[in-house]
Amino acid sequence: MPIPSDPDSPEIVDSHCHLDFPEFAGELPEVIARAGAAGVTRMVTICTRLDAEPAVRAIAEAHEGVFYAAGVHPMRAAEDPPASVEQLLAFARHPKFVGIGETGLDYHYTAQSADVQQQSLRIHIAAARQTGLPLIIHARDADADMARILAEEHAEGAYSCVMHCFSSGADLARAALDLGFYLSMSGIAAFPKSAELRAIFAAAPLERILLETDAPYLAPPPHRGRRNEPAYAAETARVGAGIFGLTLPEFAAATSANFDRLFPRAARKARAA
Repeated sequence: MPIPSDPDSPEIVDSHCHLDFPEFAGELPEVIARAGAAGVTRMVTICTRLDAEPAVRAIAEAHEGVFYAAGVHPMRAAEDPPASVEQLLAFARHPKFVGIGETGLDYHYTAQSADVQQQSLRIHIAAARQTGLPLIIHARDADADMARILAEEHAEGAYSCVMHCFSSGADLARAALDLGFYLSMSGIAAFPKSAELRAIFAAAPLERILLETDAPYLAPPPHRGRRNEPAYAAETARVGAGIFGLTLPEFAAATSANFDRLFPRAARKARAA
């Protein structure tokens, strides 16, 4: 079904959420309706474990403005069966499959599996390169290895990428931007103590910024501490508009255009709807 929206609201895209997570069980139609009322007319729901792909795909199939991506989350890389390039290519045949991941490196809780995470990341990069779909990267406490691997792989063949929920340091931001990648702004950028992160975004080109919630996590103020949901991308958009000295409609339009450029399969579907 299409996502109902307020024609007077700025159109916002939530480029990363997890609609299959149990926090939304039994309430998904209402969550999606609230997103539309807040101006969030498109969203990408992310599959973090490949055995959940059928359920995530079904959500995208049921809702016109919802798309999906799939990969093995780095914190699961040592627990779950590894993804193969062939498996990811098979997923990519679905018309609403728009990205590869999330994948990446997380040394905060799972540094002991660093080698396995790096192998998994390179598999996902190969799939992104072969499909032409954007890579969706999770990076935490692994800036040096992340920058190195992304650059090494890019030198072997170009691919597109978004640094999802970007909250790393300025060096990784510059490395990603130098490769032509995008930085995604989550509710973390709206936290009172995130002045340094807001400065990193302010130094980035506007045409490389996306919006996301990472729902059900990381709700921005005034919802912090509660379950996040796609509607709250509007709150982060207000903060982003202030960072770039724009009105909310201007910032929403810019980040939506950026999403269309990075996720052309979702953009084409939106125009055809």
